[in-house]
Amino acid sequence: MNMMSELGMIAPPRVTMTGVTKRFGALTALDAVSIDIAPGSFHALLGENGAGKSTLVKCLMGTYRADEGQVLLDGRETQINSTRDAQKAGLGMVYQHFTLVPSMSVAENLILGEADLPAVIDWRARRKLLRAFMADMPFQLDLDRAISNLSAGEKQKLEILKQLYLGSRFLVLDEPTSVLTPDEADQILGLMRDLAQAGRISVILISHKLREVESYADEVTVLRQGRVSGQGRVADLTRSDMVQMMVGEDTFAKSEARSTSGSGSTHLTVRGLCVDDDKGVAAVRDLSLELRSGEIVGIAGVSGNGQTEFVETLAGQRNETAGEIIVDGVPYSKTRKEIRAARIKLLPEAPLDNACVRGMSVAQNLALRDFDQPPVAKGGVWLDKAAMRARAVDLITRFRVKTQGPDAPIETLSGGNVQRTVLARELSDKSNILIVQNPCFGLDLKAVAEIRRRIVDARNDGTAVLLISEDLDEILELSDRILVMSEGQIVFETPREDADLQEIGRHMAQHGD
Repeated sequence: MNMMSELGMIAPPRVTMTGVTKRFGALTALDAVSIDIAPGSFHALLGENGAGKSTLVKCLMGTYRADEGQVLLDGRETQINSTRDAQKAGLGMVYQHFTLVPSMSVAENLILGEADLPAVIDWRARRKLLRAFMADMPFQLDLDRAISNLSAGEKQKLEILKQLYLGSRFLVLDEPTSVLTPDEADQILGLMRDLAQAGRISVILISHKLREVESYADEVTVLRQGRVSGQGRVADLTRSDMVQMMVGEDTFAKSEARSTSGSGSTHLTVRGLCVDDDKGVAAVRDLSLELRSGEIVGIAGVSGNGQTEFVETLAGQRNETAGEIIVDGVPYSKTRKEIRAARIKLLPEAPLDNACVRGMSVAQNLALRDFDQPPVAKGGVWLDKAAMRARAVDLITRFRVKTQGPDAPIETLSGGNVQRTVLARELSDKSNILIVQNPCFGLDLKAVAEIRRRIVDARNDGTAVLLISEDLDEILELSDRILVMSEGQIVFETPREDADLQEIGRHMAQHGD
């Protein structure tokens, strides 16, 4: 077992990767990538989706074996053929999604990864070691608490503590703040930076959030199309410099100027809405809001606070247990006829799974809304495949969907292009209400800019937009009014111009207050 006292005694290794190349068939995912991380460094790894970030760290952690190149620890070439090899070398990874066992305690999860864990555990001796370990850590957790009772921030802390307990002195943090409030994110990254500056650990941070890179990282390496496109000290680089390294340009499609005030007619009213989750437990509780023409209302919140159940209810995929939904002054029963008449459009979370049919082509998916309407259908019965295909070609061009053609299977498209396809279908004609949930999650900067521009354009055209997002930067950028949802309720509201990041974050974290 790696003793926790080693964290304070043994300096982290200097990690150098030189000329690392990794191929998957004809695809070169990494092309002669070199990176050098000094002991005690906080190093950011940036790049668009598909740039090679995950492949690079998987080569370091032993998940993949590089076809060419070397990994050197303190200047000596080291073969890392498995995650167990990486652990023995003091290398650990904290993943974006939690790897904890919910039914176990903090103490049980801490020791679970030990290479020499005995069949029978001497808990008296082990708890003494765990208490000594906790006393030396920058944040504390109750060893007896069940994982199911921890907040997202506490779970992320435990993931980090688990790696430190196992003796990791070099940590890869893969999008570690994606499910955290701003306060939780700043606390955790601040503590990691403090440990690095004290020389106790080194950190690689993989993040799409440039604010985090600017605030916490010492150095940055940027990958583009499997190659290093730029490196340097963060203090010497502007945000524009980093964007240009990532995408080859420093400008994107800009949102149109906000041309309406959001003072139009009320399209959507929700009163006292209550919704159960799949287990019959209340997920949405007494929720009320109004949505007007020409405004974007953003709902911020940590994942799992009823947002998905709320969206599914508005989409007609789930029934409410109490309350009412009113569209344009009329009770809304969520039938297909009503949705079409009210011009309600939807871009749900994970659209490939929730808004598309995987076995169908791009053209067929673009026709899902109006396959029984002219010009796609003749007489409401016969499908005009030529007309459907022609319309698909037009939408693919207008919305800049990158595909091999209208007949390509929808599941062959990248995430950003699936999003564009669904937006093309939903916004191909006038919409009164647009509901979007996490529209840019996991997408690269170009796709994010394009999709956000489309959302603002819809708003400027008079659409009432309801934006549900776990990305607070997205909420702040797009919204006219900001609501915070916690434990199924709207607990805070503010106009965009009065929004305070820390105040919003406090309300996002107010479990049970």
